[in-house]
Amino acid sequence: MLAIKSVKQNYVPSDKLLDLLEQFKLMVNDCVEIGMASNVPSLKALSLRAYHKLERYDMPSYYKLCAISRATAILASRKKSLRRGISTKSPYTVKQQLVSCYGFKLVDNILRIPFGRGEFFAIPLNRHTQEVLSDPDLRVRSFTLTASTLSICISKEVQEIGCAKTAGVDRNLRNITYGNGSLIKQYNISKCSRIVTMTREVVGSFKRNDVRIRKKLAFKYGMRRRNRINSIVHRVTKDIIETALENREAIVLEDIKGIRTLYRRGSYQGKKYRAIMNSWSFGEVQRQIDYKAKWSGVPVIHLSRSETMGTSTICPRCGERLQFEQNRQLWCSSCKTWEDRDVIAAKNLSRRGLLRFGSSLPFNDKAKGGTVEAMRRNPLQMEVIPGVDAPKSGLQMKT
Repeated sequence: MLAIKSVKQNYVPSDKLLDLLEQFKLMVNDCVEIGMASNVPSLKALSLRAYHKLERYDMPSYYKLCAISRATAILASRKKSLRRGISTKSPYTVKQQLVSCYGFKLVDNILRIPFGRGEFFAIPLNRHTQEVLSDPDLRVRSFTLTASTLSICISKEVQEIGCAKTAGVDRNLRNITYGNGSLIKQYNISKCSRIVTMTREVVGSFKRNDVRIRKKLAFKYGMRRRNRINSIVHRVTKDIIETALENREAIVLEDIKGIRTLYRRGSYQGKKYRAIMNSWSFGEVQRQIDYKAKWSGVPVIHLSRSETMGTSTICPRCGERLQFEQNRQLWCSSCKTWEDRDVIAAKNLSRRGLLRFGSSLPFNDKAKGGTVEAMRRNPLQMEVIPGVDAPKSGLQMKT
């Protein structure tokens, strides 16, 4: 399968390059305006209407094609929002940018951006970018320039690994739990909530009469908050992918898209609580796991909302409903045990993912003499008898 990601670095632009970025931004806005006026449905239709109107820009023709493609993506995003019933304003590009998949060259760890007429702007690649691009199996697809950053899109063909089992990922506000019946890992991300609270207090402490200054300050500290949180999430998701790759486990993710409706205004919850919950980066966790797993060849199973219901309240051993909770510990009256609700959710997600995709994943444990799990009673309750038709495995250790 084809895996795609990007590598990013900073650079120092020249005045001529900034002028090129400004012209590209204006071309994109012109194409968006033409697309809005004619209501074009596709890239080809927009190209026929907009290409000749971009002749006034003194730029290579392939930049004009990329500007049309960028405008088509913006219009498609607006159309998608309208289908969902979300009202939108007339879209336009604000930041200077340049996106292209043509004309550039990588020579001696230097990216050469063409201006036209045989002129180039050279951007030296830093050490991290050079290490990433040193893989001979990589293909450089395109680049994106802003006024201060360079992003290079790369791809490679990845062979999906054969998995012997599954592991669930339970996302919470202050922790992420990964594991199954044999291995559990919990990652503490409570620092993300503290970062959100601290940033909100700092921004709220500024008293400015100028709205423009307030927006700049809010944007600055908002970007700082996002970068700090994404750094924490990056370390967690990296370890999850490495563990899944080492144990040859398919990752199972739950669908929690509509969870924000539980703490919106009018639900009798405090403003500070809603602010923290609305800054919960559960979508960023899923995004990072998706692209990192695809890059490593680890399968990812996305369960539907109906399949994830009750994962935190059903005993993973006997299937009984858990009623009593104390300090996030749930009591099973049948098994006579207490267990963390996040650990319970990860185990149930793992087994429901195994039940759904058991026939499609390459489970070859029985042929290799590994452990096979036999299901009995209601398959949705997922009562499991480990070690059936196989010797005991010494790898089933709980951490």
